[in-house]
Amino acid sequence: MELSRRTVIASAAAAAGVAATAVGGTAHASGGGKPVKELFGRLADGTKVYRWSLENGGTRMKVLSYGGVVQSLEIPDRRGRYANVSLGFDNLDDYVARSPHFGALIGRFGNRIAKGRFTLDGKEYQLSVNDGENSLHGGALGFDYRVWDVEPFTEGSDTGLVLHYTSVDGEMGYPGTLRAKVTYTLTRRGDWRIDYEATTDRATVVNLTSHVYWNLAGEGSGTIEDHELSIAASRFTPTDAGLIPTGELARVSGTPFDFRRAKPIGRDIRDAHPQLVTAKGFDHNWVLDKGITDRPEHIATLRDHASGRTLRIATDQPGLQFYSGNFLDGTLTGTGGSLYRQGDALCLETQHFPDSPNQPSFPSTVLRPGETYRTSTVHSFDA
Repeated sequence: MELSRRTVIASAAAAAGVAATAVGGTAHASGGGKPVKELFGRLADGTKVYRWSLENGGTRMKVLSYGGVVQSLEIPDRRGRYANVSLGFDNLDDYVARSPHFGALIGRFGNRIAKGRFTLDGKEYQLSVNDGENSLHGGALGFDYRVWDVEPFTEGSDTGLVLHYTSVDGEMGYPGTLRAKVTYTLTRRGDWRIDYEATTDRATVVNLTSHVYWNLAGEGSGTIEDHELSIAASRFTPTDAGLIPTGELARVSGTPFDFRRAKPIGRDIRDAHPQLVTAKGFDHNWVLDKGITDRPEHIATLRDHASGRTLRIATDQPGLQFYSGNFLDGTLTGTGGSLYRQGDALCLETQHFPDSPNQPSFPSTVLRPGETYRTSTVHSFDA
């Protein structure tokens, strides 16, 4: 899910080229090496942006302190050949001025809030509006436009990064000072685990997620329509013309939205179903059959038969936003030098439902002082 065009003043950043001098340890091919840190660029105000390289269990990852962005994620195919399976840029300028949330941490509220407004404890709040009349992914300068504090760690056979960001009271219109902590862990099995935490000093709403664009054949390799996808969900949330949920929990049975059995993404994507017409493809929230759980449970599998690469996702969240890259339009050049076109990647965003603050029947996203927001998602890879 994304804006077709994210309008940001280009002068907001002037990125330097990547500085290749590592100031951390050395990552190892098979396990738990210390993450490597290098300068990636500078914002217009001189703020340094770093890139961290991690490797464990056969999975390789590069993460930016800017937006917590996963710049690349490399996994092997069935013959052991590596490819970067996530879309991104090779420079900071494009992340600041042009990115449709490539690889980013999303907050304070992932997905859309209708008209950028909600009422909490009798008070109405007006948020930053950046998607027509609606607020998307936390507003015009959400968490993906912030520089996070990053601490590397190794713990047993795991390696990873702990990211911290404090969102002050009133930022993008949200009440309360929110202290967010996100942990990226690469396990000895090569799984990528995300653990989100947040606390607040005033009642607020929060819905954090990750916005990686996946192409298991490799970024820049072309369409994902031949990828097979399964989602353990019998219902989804239809939307209006602004992609705001109507409040209905519609059955997927007999519709293009039925992914309970794995099928190629392209099989039904050109169906004339009104919801596909509105979104120009898939850009909807699936209501996971398992609901909210105490620990991550398997909810989706994505497979590229040509390479053998498989992604399995487990989460404790109640929803999954499947976005089929509808607004990629050939104007963005990726890390490998190829243009990204419509359908060249997809997003699978674990989350609470869109517009939950305005939908009393949806699971609550309210966080109050003294409570801790916690949620986890695990990405497992195979070939």
